Amino acid sequence: MSQTSRPVLGQIGDYEIRLLKLFKTVVECGGFSAAETELNISRSTISVHMANLENRLKLKLCRRGRSGFALTDDGAVIYESAKRLFSRLEEFRYTVNELHEQLTGELKIVSSDNIWLEDDFPMADVFADLGSQAPDVNVSVDVAHMGEIERRVLNEDADIGFIHYHRDLEGLEYHHLYKVRCFLYCSDRHPLFAIEDDQNIEQQLGKSKLIHPGIYTNAESSAQLADMRLAGRAYHYEPRAALILSGQYIGFLPESFARRWVDSGRMKALLPEQKNHELGISAITRLHGRQSRLKALFLQLLHDHLKAAP
Repeated sequence: MSQTSRPVLGQIGDYEIRLLKLFKTVVECGGFSAAETELNISRSTISVHMANLENRLKLKLCRRGRSGFALTDDGAVIYESAKRLFSRLEEFRYTVNELHEQLTGELKIVSSDNIWLEDDFPMADVFADLGSQAPDVNVSVDVAHMGEIERRVLNEDADIGFIHYHRDLEGLEYHHLYKVRCFLYCSDRHPLFAIEDDQNIEQQLGKSKLIHPGIYTNAESSAQLADMRLAGRAYHYEPRAALILSGQYIGFLPESFARRWVDSGRMKALLPEQKNHELGISAITRLHGRQSRLKALFLQLLHDHLKAAP
């Protein structure tokens, strides 16, 4: 960072905050091009806004060219300061919202994969009750990889995360909800589909290419994969199911997720008595994080509906 004297920045208003928010998004997207979709504006407009911010701060924040996007030393400092600024603004917003008798604000949820419509997950009922009890609340829902979910909750970029329980991470509080059972499936295009004899299937199983999630979930699921031919990775259920349906792969899926294809005759479980394991579904929140009546209400509604489920 240059040590030369610089003009002192005057008052920071809405305009500067909007520019800093744009800058933060550009950095987190990895450049102007990647930020276009996130910001819903063109690269040329982003470039103009960035130039305005650099002129306002009297600092060079980034370099871009054939070698790609990179922060300057000054840019890295401003990025970290901007993150702290927006964190403080978010804390202020939370404080104001908590002072109101009627719950307001935004509930930010990030989840892992296709758990929203699982039979054991009463999310539609939870949101129905939330809408009745807190009609002025906005809900933001995103889907991400488990590691990203943990990071967002730890950084308080999300209020609540839903993941497959796989470890106890320091700084997180785990609310264990329910378990799903996963089975090993093949499609009607796969040679194993037509084989009825379990012993014959077992002999052929090791030769079949298996698509797996690519992450450690728990000891039981890892043991199921130990002697398999791991030939591809698909973390999310939908692409994993598509690869299984291609007939080129076998793979594990939750029973409730695979049911539509099993019922239509397009998939079957292989050696279901042997090849199965449980996955726990948990909600995660930051331990000792911001106290929020909205977050507490949502978790209470979730637990109430799970308790009432048959």
